Amino acid sequence: MGHLHLVVRDVDEQRKFWIAFGGTPVKNGPIELIEFPGVFVMLRKGDPAAGSVGSVVNHIGFNARNSAESVAKWEAAGLKVEAGGRQPGQFFLTTSDGVRIEIIEDPSIATPLKFHHVHFNVAADQVVPMQAWYARMFDARPGMRGTQKAGDIPGANLTYGGSKDPVAATKGRALDHIGFEVADLDSFAQKLKAQGIMFDSPPRTVPNSTTKVAFLTDPWGTYIELTQGLAPAE
Repeated sequence: MGHLHLVVRDVDEQRKFWIAFGGTPVKNGPIELIEFPGVFVMLRKGDPAAGSVGSVVNHIGFNARNSAESVAKWEAAGLKVEAGGRQPGQFFLTTSDGVRIEIIEDPSIATPLKFHHVHFNVAADQVVPMQAWYARMFDARPGMRGTQKAGDIPGANLTYGGSKDPVAATKGRALDHIGFEVADLDSFAQKLKAQGIMFDSPPRTVPNSTTKVAFLTDPWGTYIELTQGLAPAE
């Protein structure tokens, strides 16, 4: 999909958490990443305003090939895991800064862990408009995930949930923004501009790097980074 960018109080502690969770630390020039199948996690030191719950991105989700084995590994590493109540093999973890992580078992995946979804929460009457917006802007193929409307992009499912309570924008919270990797950022940015998107930060190249980035905010307050060339060269 791209990446998840977290604001954390203690970078070393959170790096240990995500490595114990199953990630691999990698670097792309000056950019430090923790790699998972399907997504990168990026950490930035700061004081997050709040966790992910209560924001437009309520939580993120991973598939585990064998939930019981993964839970045993995480608990042995000191991570706190709570059982979910909706289906077998469902669990949740929450980082010390409040990023909520859902685990869904899928024995068919080729790796022990794989990124699965971003779970949005918006007012009930905004679920359909959100699904349509992500289909139009990011070619997220509309469909359903269980009983909830969703959209599929390469590497991830976008799940559009309804919330009875007001939700906050993501910027400044523990899950500050989500990132989508694109093949040609300049061309993609022109496509979005033609559809009326105003960028918070237009395309630019990261200093001492070949990676390009741009930032925008969706109509519901999700801060989004677009990247080109985020992954380390093989």
